[in-house]
Amino acid sequence: MPGTTVTPRALVVDDAAENRMLVSALLIQQGFAVEQAADGEAAVLQASKTEPDLIVLDIGLPDIDGVEVCRRVRGFSDAHVLMLTAQDTELDKVVGFEAGADDYVTKPFSIAELMGRVKAVLRRASRSAAATQAPAAPVTRTFGGLTIDPLAREVTLGGETLELTRIEFDLLDTLSAEPRVAFSRAQLLERVWGPNWFGDDHLVDVHISNLRRKLADDPRSPDFVCTVRGVGYRMGAGR
Repeated sequence: MPGTTVTPRALVVDDAAENRMLVSALLIQQGFAVEQAADGEAAVLQASKTEPDLIVLDIGLPDIDGVEVCRRVRGFSDAHVLMLTAQDTELDKVVGFEAGADDYVTKPFSIAELMGRVKAVLRRASRSAAATQAPAAPVTRTFGGLTIDPLAREVTLGGETLELTRIEFDLLDTLSAEPRVAFSRAQLLERVWGPNWFGDDHLVDVHISNLRRKLADDPRSPDFVCTVRGVGYRMGAGR
């Protein structure tokens, strides 16, 4: 129905009640309908019932940890997962991203940082909705054995469908839409995460690495996602 506004849904998962209440209050201010869960098992169940658009997920939970929760949720949901952690190591980030997390915030975090990430989620959701409502066009892109369908958000390699996270797809979509353009990390952050995203541009490298692994792309001699030394990344011709 024209003019209808859909309220975004969020799930806040943290075993500390004060953290859940703080994050929930901030999200409600941003227009989210918010549900809460205090442990991992409850989080997976709640996510399957409410189908949230955003999950703010503490990594240190009393039963199953946030990484395992994220892995299970990814089996049925494309929700944007923002992980909260007291750790700030490269290994923690890589493990979280491999499980399907989209972003990371290290505790203690500022309200401005958290809200910057959340607003970036809302902007990406608005862009996706606008793209879906736009007139359909033959926009399927092919690079060798790789096919990208932006409208269906579907990627196949050699006829097999690839399971990409939201961020991985958006990166591939951005690169493949302008295959002769070499994008800097800052440009990819602006296109995929949003212009007001808080964080290190090394995040792009981590997600590109995960994307290449799913594309079976040798980072030393990639066919699909090529490194442009001193600049960033561009799309390759495929094989």
